Amino acid sequence: MKTSKRVKALEGSYEKSKDYGLQEAIDLLKNLSKVKFVESLDCSIRLGVDPRHADQMVRGTVVLPNGTGKEVKVLVIAKGPKIQEALDAGADFAGFEEYLEKIKGGWADVDVIVASPDTMAELGKLGKILGPKGLMPNPKSGTVTVDVAKAVKEVKAGKVEFRVEKAGIVHLSLGKLNFETEKLVENTRAFLNTIIKLKPSTAKGQYVKSLYLSSTMGPGLKITKDEVAH
Repeated sequence: MKTSKRVKALEGSYEKSKDYGLQEAIDLLKNLSKVKFVESLDCSIRLGVDPRHADQMVRGTVVLPNGTGKEVKVLVIAKGPKIQEALDAGADFAGFEEYLEKIKGGWADVDVIVASPDTMAELGKLGKILGPKGLMPNPKSGTVTVDVAKAVKEVKAGKVEFRVEKAGIVHLSLGKLNFETEKLVENTRAFLNTIIKLKPSTAKGQYVKSLYLSSTMGPGLKITKDEVAH
């Protein structure tokens, strides 16, 4: 595969073997961004866990203090007064049977689905449609809840869900590269702190094996382990 001029230029502008501090890495990624759209700041953490074992499955949610920079479309599946509560809280769509029918018909123009517990018997039947798209509500992520209004506000404020992949890696987008550096540092620290708190008691040896920050089209910069301890 031929290396593009842009990639060749990038390769000479950072040190592949260096371990960077968070602020230094983010500032460098900002300076290296030459594309015509606003890139995201992406984080990849390799953990010393074996996700094949249920007791080592690292998954959870984090509210990024400065949001994601992305407009998140939220659908709430609820009945009765909860529908209006959801709309008042900022949900883009809210209802019950009409949205179940739309989903069955292939509609999925949303980023997150929140559901009240009394709708899950019917919504659960659509698992084969919603599951592969990552849209199935889950009590562990706070998307199956009686307090649908609170859930909507959290998602709109920057609450994101993550889970470890088979290879032991967690990926998450931490905001847009045009955020102030300090805000991206705060988002990154919030995510790292959450990952540390979720360390399984059965995980042996080194928990955080490596941490990289990258932009959508930019290089991956290795972050010093000192940052993980903060």
